[in-house]
Order: sequence, then C-alpha cells, then structure tokens
Amino acid sequence: MAKRRFFVEAIRGGTAELHGDEARHLTRVLRAEAGQRYEITDSQAAWLAEIAEARGDRVVFRVIEPVESPEMPVQITLLAALIKFDRFEWMIEKATELGVERIVPFESSRTEKGLLEASGKRAERWKRIARESSQQSRRIRASEISPGVRFSAAITETADYRYFLDEGDAPPLLRMLPADRMRPASAALLIGPQGGWTDEERQRASEAGWQPVSLGPQILRAETAATAAVAILMNAWC
Repeated sequence: MAKRRFFVEAIRGGTAELHGDEARHLTRVLRAEAGQRYEITDSQAAWLAEIAEARGDRVVFRVIEPVESPEMPVQITLLAALIKFDRFEWMIEKATELGVERIVPFESSRTEKGLLEASGKRAERWKRIARESSQQSRRIRASEISPGVRFSAAITETADYRYFLDEGDAPPLLRMLPADRMRPASAALLIGPQGGWTDEERQRASEAGWQPVSLGPQILRAETAATAAVAILMNAWC
C-alpha cells in the first residue's frame, strides 16, 4: 500500500519538521506516533521517513532513504477562465491530481462580473486545495496557483505547445498533438468560460499563435473540458 506523502519546508541534517494543521491532522486524526513511516518531499525530491517525535502541532521526521519519483514528461500550464468558485475549486483539485504544473485564472469577456476581483480573496484557499491534492496524488511538488489576470495577459503565456480549447469546427486535440514529442516539454491549455468565447477572443488567440482544438461534438462544462484536456496531454507524453 502506498504511504501517504507530506510536504515539508526543508530537510536538514537528515531530519524535517511538519507544523500547523497538517501536523495536527497527523497527531490527532491519524494518531501518528514515533516509529511510523510516511513519505515526505521538500519539492525537490521524495524520501521515506520515520516519525521521531509527534506532539500536537509539531511532527519531526527522520529521513531513511530516497523514493523514486520521476519528473513529469510535460509541464502543463492550465489557463482557466474564472467560473463559479465551487466548480473552479473542483477544477483545481482534479487538474492538480492529473499533474498540472501551474494554474492561471483569468477573466474573459463572458466571465461573470466580480469574479476576478473576488479571486484574490480565494488565493490561499486555492493554494491549500492544490497542496492537499498534490500530497494525495504523491507529487514531488504542489501545483502553483497564479494570481488572476485578464484575457489579454493570458494569451501572452509561452510554451512549446499552446492549445486554445474551442467548440465548433476546431480539429480534435489528439489530431493536433506532435508526432515526435520532445521531452521534457511545456504545454499550455487555454480554457474558456461557461458562455464560451467571443469571436474577438478567438481572433486574438489565433493572432497570438494559439492552436484551436476541440474535445469532440459534445458541449462540456468548463471544468470537465479542462480535466479531459489535461488528461489527454499528460497521457500523450507518458
């Protein structure tokens, strides 16, 4: 059975410490005690570690040996138009589990008014969701959640491959993936809001060099489309 993984700030002298809510979860919910083994990561490498001390909001780990954790073959940036926050948070959770490196919320023409301004107040919550999902999926490091931007800034994102998810006559994403996929690679996915793109946004994305692609004839919710597109990209490189 895979051991649970926790993020630590640093590993020094063969030991690492966990504080705050995660430490309390270990000591009070999981009833962790000295001698039990978990995996820890400092966002650089993963290690098998044994608890040396567990009291209240402080857990001390003693490193035992490294754990093999291969890097992602493609670094994916998900640029997602803001939608209702409960659905956006579901998107963060699932995209993080699938291996997204970074998530950039943005405001499009059809984004509900006020969401961009309100997103700043959700930043810490979204980072916590990404951190918890990254630990659950046993990643080396947590997905980064960037501050919200406007559409004009979103389309300036750079990557080896950039895909603009659209419905209509856009070719399927699978068909547009390169046959010779270099490793490591970077890819960016631009996902629109529930109301879809405006013609002006399509034109601006095209002029900025984004490749329009689709996920088939069905009209998907934004969070569903984001999850499906990330899964396709990640598996194509794996």
